[in-house]
This record gives sequence, C-alpha cells and structure tokens, in this order.
Amino acid sequence: MEMTENQSDKTSKQKRERNLLAFTGAAALAALALSLAISALNSRRKKSNKKDLSGSNARINLSASEILKLADRIIAKSKEVHDAVASVPLDKVTYANVISPLADLEAHQFPRVQSCVFPKLVSTLEDVRKASAEAERRIDAHVSMCSKREDVYRAVKAFASKGEWMNPEAKHYIKCLVRDFEQNGLNLTVTKKQEVQRLRAQIEELSLRYIRNLNDDSSCLLFSEAELVGLPTEYLKSLDKAGNGKYKITLRSHNVLALLELCQVGTTRRMVAAAYGKRCGEVNLSVLESLVELRHKYARLFGYSNYADYAVDLRMAKTSTKVFEFLEDISASLTDLATGELALLKDLKKKEEGELPFGIEDLLYYVKRVEEAQFDLDFGALKQYFPVDVVLSGILKITQDLFGLRFQEVADAEIWHGDVSVFSVFDLSSGELLGYFYLDIYTREGKYGHTCVVALQNGALSYSGERQIPVALLISQLQKGNGGHSGLLRFPEVVSLFHEFGHVVQHICNRASFARFSGLRVDPDFVEIPALVLENWCYESFSLKLISGFHQDITKPINDEICKSLKRWRNSFSALKLKQEILYCLFDQIIHSTDNVDIVELFKHLHPKVMLGLPMLEGTNPASCFPRSAIGFEAACYSRIWSEVFATDIFASKFCDDLVNHHVGMQFRNKVLAMGGAKEPIEILSDFLGREPSIDAFIDSKTKYSP
Repeated sequence: MEMTENQSDKTSKQKRERNLLAFTGAAALAALALSLAISALNSRRKKSNKKDLSGSNARINLSASEILKLADRIIAKSKEVHDAVASVPLDKVTYANVISPLADLEAHQFPRVQSCVFPKLVSTLEDVRKASAEAERRIDAHVSMCSKREDVYRAVKAFASKGEWMNPEAKHYIKCLVRDFEQNGLNLTVTKKQEVQRLRAQIEELSLRYIRNLNDDSSCLLFSEAELVGLPTEYLKSLDKAGNGKYKITLRSHNVLALLELCQVGTTRRMVAAAYGKRCGEVNLSVLESLVELRHKYARLFGYSNYADYAVDLRMAKTSTKVFEFLEDISASLTDLATGELALLKDLKKKEEGELPFGIEDLLYYVKRVEEAQFDLDFGALKQYFPVDVVLSGILKITQDLFGLRFQEVADAEIWHGDVSVFSVFDLSSGELLGYFYLDIYTREGKYGHTCVVALQNGALSYSGERQIPVALLISQLQKGNGGHSGLLRFPEVVSLFHEFGHVVQHICNRASFARFSGLRVDPDFVEIPALVLENWCYESFSLKLISGFHQDITKPINDEICKSLKRWRNSFSALKLKQEILYCLFDQIIHSTDNVDIVELFKHLHPKVMLGLPMLEGTNPASCFPRSAIGFEAACYSRIWSEVFATDIFASKFCDDLVNHHVGMQFRNKVLAMGGAKEPIEILSDFLGREPSIDAFIDSKTKYSP
C-alpha cells in the first residue's frame, strides 16, 4: 500500500482518444491502436470543471460533516414516509398510498445512503472514513427500527390481503415486504416476538465470540531450518525466531497454507495441520453447540422444524432436503475421479517418503508436486503477460461485444482519487444510457483491503414511469507498475478482476422495476452465478489472448500451449478439492437440521466417508475453527458450490462452442441479467436454458481434464 494522493498528479501526457472503445492485447491488433486504447483507460486528468454524471444521485466527495448531515436527512425522510404509510386507515389502503411510497423511498434513498457509506471503503481522509462508519451505524439502527414497525406492517399486510390485480413483479415485491416484516416476528404473539429479539441478541453475541476466539488465538510452533526444508528463503525471512534459533510458525491461515503446500518434511506438515485443527478446541466447540441450539429455537418460533429449513427457505435451494440431495449427488458423481486422483498422490508419497500412510495433511503438498510435474506453468513468468491495462481493456472488449454494450470513459468526471476512472455504459443498438461504473483498482493506504463490487445506485422504475439508472463501483487492490509502466497481475488476480467485472455488468444490465430487485440484490444462491459464468473466459484460448500481452510488447499474447495448460490446471485434482469442501458443507447442513448432534463424532464419521477413507487428524476438532458455520454462512455453506455448478451448466450449454456469440450473449443479458430478483432464480435459469439446470455439465467438466 505505497500509494499516496500525489498519484493524482502523475497524469499521462496523452489526452487524445479518451472516448475510444476498449481494444485488446491480441497480437492481431496494431501496436499503435493498443497504446491509444490503453492510454484511454490509464489517462488521468487535472481536476477542473468536474462533470456530474447525469442520472446519478450518488455524491462521492462529501466531507465528514456533510456525510453526517446527509445521514440525518435520510433518516428524517424515511421516518416521514413510514409515518405517512402507517397513518393510512386500513380500509383506505391502496397501491398509491402504501406500496408506491415505500418502493420510491427505497429507490431514491439508496444512492444517498451509499453516498454516506461507501467513503469508509475508499476515502483517503481518516475523518471522512470515521464519519462514514458512524453514518452507517445510524442508518442501520434506523432501518432496523423501521423493519419492526407494526403500524407499517399492518398497512402493507392490509393491502396484500385485498388481492388486487398487479403485475407479477409488483406482486413479488409486496410478498417480499410482508416476508421481511414477518422475518422480524411481526406476525407472532408478543411473547414470541420478545423471544425472537432475545435469541437474536444471544446468537449475535455467540457468533462474534466464536470469531473473536479465533482472532485472539496466538498459538505457534517452533521448527528448526531442517524441519522446514522446501520453504522458500523469503518465507523463512518473514518468520520470527525464538531464543533457541528456531523459526516460529504462527497458526494463521497464510502461514499454514504455504507450509502445507511447500514443506517437504511430512512430520512437520502433520504437526502444523494437527495444531491448526485444534485451535480453540473446547471453547469454540461449546460456543458452536450453544449457537446451533439457539438457532433451532429461533427457527421454531417461525414454524420451521429446524434452522436449516428456516435459512434455506428464502434461497434458491428452498429446502435442506434439496441441499442434501445436491451435495450427495455431486459427491457420489465425483467419487471415481477423486479415487484416481488420490491414488496418484499416494503413489507419489510412497516414492518420496516410503510406507508412511497418506494423510489429509499431505493433500496440498502432493497436489502441488504433481501439478509442477504435469503442467509447464511458471506463474511468476506468466505474470509478465498480464499488464493491468491490457487485462482491463480485454475484459471491456469481451463484455461489450458479448452483451451489446458500449463503454465510454467519462472525461473530467468528479472522482475521489486520481487513480479512479469512470465509464458510461450505453446500449450498442439504441444508444440508451444504461448506467455508469467507477474503477478504483489500485492499492493505497486506508482503502478497503479486498476486491468487490459496491452498488452506488440501484436501477428502478418510479410510479410515474421515470427510470433510475444503476451505478456501480469496482474496488480492487492491484499494484501499480514502476516508472509509469502498467502493473502486472498474477493469474488469480486476472480471474478475480474478470469475476468482479461480471458483477458490474450484472448490476448495469438489470432492468427490474423495483430497487429491491436491482443488480446484486438477488437470491444469495443466485447472485454469484453470472460472475462465475464469465470466469470461464479466463481459461479459453480465444479470450485469454484478448486479455494478455507481453509487458514489453503487448501485441504478443500468451501462446496456445500455456492456454491449454491453464485450462487443465483449473480442473487439476478438482474432485478431491471439491470433496473436501463438500465435507464441510454436509457438516454445516447436518448440525443445522438435526437436534442434539455430537459435533466431534459427526466430523469423525463424515471425514473418512466423504474423503475416501482418509481419517480426520487425531485430536483435531475442525468444528472449532470453521467460521463459516458460526457467522455469515450458517446452513448455507453449500451456496458457493451450488452457484458454480449452475454457472458451469450455463457456460457449457450456451457459450462453450462460441465464445463471442452475440445472440446468446443478448439472451443472457435480457433473460438473466435484466431480471435481477424480479423472478424466482429457477424460473430465470430455466427460461434461459430451455430446461431446469442440471449438474451433468459440471461433472463432465471435471472428468474431461482428470489426471
């Protein structure tokens, strides 16, 4: 994070061709055209006569005091609208005096809320970041209060009960409004409502305690240099040393994963894996047992038999039974392939370490050894073919051609840092302005540390028929190059950038009438599917050449052999890796769908069953250091696999044979991206595919590239 605000003064001297469409780093393009396109992406301008973005209500450079004042105005306006809705006599409720005010409020308030909230992620000023966090706290508290207003709930419920004709999207919106209130217990008795609030507070406290215990864990192991053979010198230099000269391995994931992947000493790998799996053993086991018990009680207050059914009911999967069937079908379908993969690893260990049994702690190390032998992939050298600007320009080219879009950089738009660029998005055929997106992709001090997409304004259609356009922000942590040269990306960063830009396109192409269903506000089992579909372009020769170019001569993309190796590498040992993930997903689903489970015994039983006979490491307790089950993904750990499976089906069925099929791309845009959350996800996918989604293509993709 070496960036400073002075970066904004390091503008390119080339000012021409700002509005060029993005070109690519393919060898077929002339070097001059490429340099012009890249300068269009990379040029920065002096901040004078800054332009507002027509149609965007997001305010991006508020001071700390302005943020807090805006937050107070947001809260006051929200209270005014909710009070007005609540005052409507129940026999006088109409769409115009109850539903429309709430829908319009949400649409109009969203960009104003985001104007207060997003600065904490990107601002260079500490006082602004603090004010943004405080504004978010105030707004969240107000939203929470509104979600518990019985007077507003009664008005909405009264209108819903009238059964008046509405279009399907409006009907779906009203159903969601009612459901949101009832998820807060407003349809329950007073006693049950009080119990809901009490349980919710206890669950939140225990969830945070579980994470806090893991974060506070400072346990470490000491090893001599001989016990760490295989680890690179840079890794060893990064470690602290104890008084006896031994290296101190703290049990943090980045340390542990590197060691399990690279250390040649089997006993060291086993000791580290065992210690990592014992963290917070008894204390977090007790916390998780209490959490699960409280969650079941919470779900039963709402009429569900267990917490898994409560959590999954509002998702694409719908029932925990469906989740079990899905996970078990995937696991069973991968068994033969995984057995072959494991046999290969066991043979290699036998050659290197003799008759020592193969354990779960050996998995990462021997997978890497086989991959090094099978694939001619030097990821350090490969990085030279992925300059940031070439990758970005290729991504823009692919997505605009595929989905009938036109991207145009906005000159002299107001920005919060000199590294930020802004693009308008137009429909290629009609010229209609569809939305905007900001790119804030380079690392700097004080900036949010992960790659993500933030919606700054949701698309919506007002009651009067006026359309509000979407605005998105892509945040990343890429390194800038030295001496004015474009920074170079590791291949996983390329994939991540393409994935997140998929979310940008998903947000911009949404045409839902309600802000509630716009862009990324969709079913969590569905939200990742479009971006995962687009990740596939990172592994196909045609598109890989469009997003690559040697940094010293960007007309030279990566060659065909590397493209083929990347595709094979993607699926290398994927069955074993996925089985390990399924193991944790099954565990998560079982504890949240069954009473009085012995958590330790459950893991001991599941581990060899799913992992082809490999036992759990003796004395470990994975449930004590599995945060996804504690907070954020409880009873929903399956969701990532679910999304990947159906994304693979879409790509294999519709795009695989013709990566630039504009007709199919437009179908995807109009039938999938445009819908957002306005329809049930299974309806959306079935309409696009012409059938219900299937796991078959996913299984085929794994077996095709088996070792």
